[in-house]
Amino acid sequence: MPETKITINNEGLSLEACLELPETPGPYPGVVLCHPHPLYGGDMDNNVVVAVKKALVKEQIACLRFNFRGVGLSQGSFANGMGEQDDAGAAISLLKCQEEIDADRVGIMGYSFGGMVALSKGSHSSNIRALAAVSPVVPANVAAGCEKPKLIICGDKDNMIPSSDILQAAEKMNDPKVVEVISGADHFWRGYESRLAGMVVDFFRKFLL
Repeated sequence: MPETKITINNEGLSLEACLELPETPGPYPGVVLCHPHPLYGGDMDNNVVVAVKKALVKEQIACLRFNFRGVGLSQGSFANGMGEQDDAGAAISLLKCQEEIDADRVGIMGYSFGGMVALSKGSHSSNIRALAAVSPVVPANVAAGCEKPKLIICGDKDNMIPSSDILQAAEKMNDPKVVEVISGADHFWRGYESRLAGMVVDFFRKFLL
């Protein structure tokens, strides 16, 4: 089924989004996808976000990708990560309310800045069953105490967010968790999109299907 443009309303802000459903009959599990940093060119058409979206839909998992406030056609302006967590919360609420979605089987995934948003919002949202982060920004104590299934993926050639920093932060996260380091991958994942997407799909298949 083609993607459908959809608008997320978040406390007066309209956020640009796209919803894609599998072709087989639902209800489906669903995943919200969070893009990289808005001030550095991140948007919902990012290569990692699109690769993960395509792989998930192929495996019968619906996807909602969206632009944070101030990006693309989304209203507002950058809000230092806090407002963006609210944006992610509004996206979660919209996805779980779609008639084709099984509201008890919703996950969230984010890349880079979006990974921080996914970990922060997903760990505290009662609507999220599992969360994944790719090359995430990892503030101190992010996802602390979260006992939901977590997937953390990073590349060993990342010179923006070193894998050593991500691994150190992941060690402090509660189980269950899966931590993967991909040899040769840098922060932008060019040429590694399929491998990365496959790992994300395997994770969400295990915990959402």
